[in-house]
Amino acid sequence: MKKISLFVICVIASFFISCEPNITNLNSHEYVDLGLSVKWATCNIGAANPEDFGDYFAWGEVKTKDIFSVSTYKWYNGSIESITKYNNLSDFGTVDNKFILEESDDAAIINWGGGWRMPTKEEIIELCEQCTWAWTVLNGVNGYKVVGPNGNSIFLPAAGYIGEDFGGDEDELCYWSQSMYVYNEDYYPWVAYCLYAYYSEVSPLCTGLNRDAGCPIRAVCP
Repeated sequence: MKKISLFVICVIASFFISCEPNITNLNSHEYVDLGLSVKWATCNIGAANPEDFGDYFAWGEVKTKDIFSVSTYKWYNGSIESITKYNNLSDFGTVDNKFILEESDDAAIINWGGGWRMPTKEEIIELCEQCTWAWTVLNGVNGYKVVGPNGNSIFLPAAGYIGEDFGGDEDELCYWSQSMYVYNEDYYPWVAYCLYAYYSEVSPLCTGLNRDAGCPIRAVCP
């Protein structure tokens, strides 16, 4: 009788363990292997659940805030023509020829610790092009279920973005990368790459957004 009971317990335990075999933890934050070059977090920074919007950040800032504008942006000295960091054009301020966020300016590293970081432009393109995206609702929140090549998935809530005169659209999805924007070899130092999609009208893509805007961040790890 004891042997049978032990066998049943083992079977039940193995069943529940196998229910979530693809979710792993790093620094108390969970991630999923989608079969891509990096693993993606299950929640936004500052969120407790996959459907929570979490915190909003301007590009290159590591703390959230209430007002997102040119005048409140850390790396502008009052205007986009006075950039103090991450710039390669002299007409737009201090030139340092930096195009990728340093660790001290990466909100994922600062808020979640070593191993985590913001995704690169290439990793966002990979997520867009190699995964299946389906508009859905999770616990009353609009967003996308993103299914990787290996069948595992994450949920990205449509949290929109926050600007000086714009409060966010819950049919819109916008997440920062760690990469400054370059288009056809032309540089736009006031713009950074982001993951963007709008309901069913705009398919997920990697595009540009003004750096002073506030966006959620979905972190990645190796």
